[in-house]
Amino acid sequence: MMRAFVFPGQGAQVIGMGRDLAEAWPEARAVFDEVDEALGEPLSALIWGGAAETLTLTANAQPALMATSMAAIAALAAEGVEVRARSAFVAGHSLGEYSALCAAGALGLGDAARLLRLRGRAMQAAVPVGEGAMAALLGLGFEEAAAVAAEAAGAEVCAAANDNDPAQVVVSGHRAAVERAVALARARGARRALMLPVSAPFHSALMAPAEKAMAAALAEVPIARPRVPVVANVLAAAVSEPDEIRRLLVRQVTGVVRWRESVGWMAARGVTEFWEIGAGRALSGMIRRIARDAATRPVGTAEEVRAAAGSL
Repeated sequence: MMRAFVFPGQGAQVIGMGRDLAEAWPEARAVFDEVDEALGEPLSALIWGGAAETLTLTANAQPALMATSMAAIAALAAEGVEVRARSAFVAGHSLGEYSALCAAGALGLGDAARLLRLRGRAMQAAVPVGEGAMAALLGLGFEEAAAVAAEAAGAEVCAAANDNDPAQVVVSGHRAAVERAVALARARGARRALMLPVSAPFHSALMAPAEKAMAAALAEVPIARPRVPVVANVLAAAVSEPDEIRRLLVRQVTGVVRWRESVGWMAARGVTEFWEIGAGRALSGMIRRIARDAATRPVGTAEEVRAAAGSL
């Protein structure tokens, strides 16, 4: 059986995530300790006992989700499940790509935490609060959703941002344009079209200032050749060369998250099982709608880690 490890993006965060991992395995606790040290603050205290609205802030949610995913990877390793031996590919949804790169040995844990803190802050600062928005269009294919977004844009920005699965596309841009896209999608027969509770128009041209900030930061961070091929969001194919990885991470800030194509690419190359490493199960639902014959397994709690290790 060929397997891929996949890593969640923003929206999967929940207070208490990863705590049972840290309590069960010293190796998982060490991940949270290293992230706390890299950021110069006790992010783990926020993750395990803070306010949900504070954890949801982009600058906190991004490194927190990565830390939780990497704690699960550390727990799996302690149980004898190594990424290189047990996965043919790794991939992550948006910020989850940093988790994937870290799991594959391309990015150091501390560097990933600092990059994601900067990424979160830069994305939030790129557009004044209230000016941007995102919406999920359900029941329209990617081409249909992209056409709706283009028509709604007018003189503003509105474009497809996340191609999540065959019937779920997220659009992003100026709030008024995104609201027009929601109305148009409903008129075009979308099953549902709803505004999302996000703080900025991620993965749109409005993120250009954040793209520049990430280009400068990534230029200073060492990236190694990954031990497992990483399927990049904006390419929907595997990459291994450090310079290409760096370039694609910069493009990812404003580029489309091509998740549907990424999962399809892995399935076409023989992947039949996807392990969702970290918080939540959103990716598993998407994967089942993309690769209907593939098996999925959540690996984010101590119980799930032990079950996953025991399945091999």
